[in-house]
Amino acid sequence: MRLTPTERDRLLLFGAAELARARRARGLRLNVPEVTALIADTVCEAARDGARLAEAVERARTVLGPDDVLPGVADVVTEVHVEAVFDDGSRLAVVTRPLGGGRGEDAPGALLPGPAHADPEPVTTLTVRNTATVPVSVTSHFHFFEANPRLDFDRRAAYGMRLAVPAGSSVRFGPGERVDVGLLPIGGDRVAIGFAGLVDGALDAPGAEEEALRRAAACGYLGATR
Repeated sequence: MRLTPTERDRLLLFGAAELARARRARGLRLNVPEVTALIADTVCEAARDGARLAEAVERARTVLGPDDVLPGVADVVTEVHVEAVFDDGSRLAVVTRPLGGGRGEDAPGALLPGPAHADPEPVTTLTVRNTATVPVSVTSHFHFFEANPRLDFDRRAAYGMRLAVPAGSSVRFGPGERVDVGLLPIGGDRVAIGFAGLVDGALDAPGAEEEALRRAAACGYLGATR
C-alpha cells in the first residue's frame, strides 16, 4: 500500500495517541509526547467525524485534565498545533489551554489569526480558481505549490512559495471562486517535508522543481503543465 508522507504522519500520530489512551486506561499519568499526540489526534478524529474547526478544538480541550498528566507537563503543553482535514479543506487547529483550562476570550480561536500587524509583503501575486464543488482552505505555511489539486493556478510560479499572510491564518477559496493571493518564498532551510509529497526534501536541490512538476502533472494537479 502506497501512502503519502502526510498519510504516514497521520498514522504515526494515531499510533502515538492509541499508546497514550492505553496507558491512561491503565491509570498512568501521561508525559508530554503522549499528551500532545492524544490532543492532536482528537482534533483529527473530530474533523473526520464532520465536526467544524471550533467544535473539534473544544472537543480536544475536554480530553485531558491536570490530574491526567505527570507533574510539570501542564506547564510545558500550553498549546497544541495540528493540521487536520475538515469538510472544507485542511485547516490549522490551535488548541489553547489544552488541559481543561476552560474557555477564555481567545478560546474560540481554533484558527489563530496571528499577530495584529499587516500581512507580510508578497513578492508575487497569482490568480487561483477553485474548480472543486466544496470550499478549500490553505494555511499560511503550506507549500502553496502542493495545495489542493482542484485549485487551478500557475504551479511553477508557486514553487517554493507560501501565502503572504500572518502565521497561523489561512485563505479560503469558495467553490468556483477566483481569488488573487500574494505569495512569498518559504524561509529557513527551505525544506518541504510532507504536504502532498510532491517534493519531500530541499526545495532548491538540483532538479527538484522539475521533478515536483512532473509528479504534480502525473497526479492531475491543475496548473502543473503551464
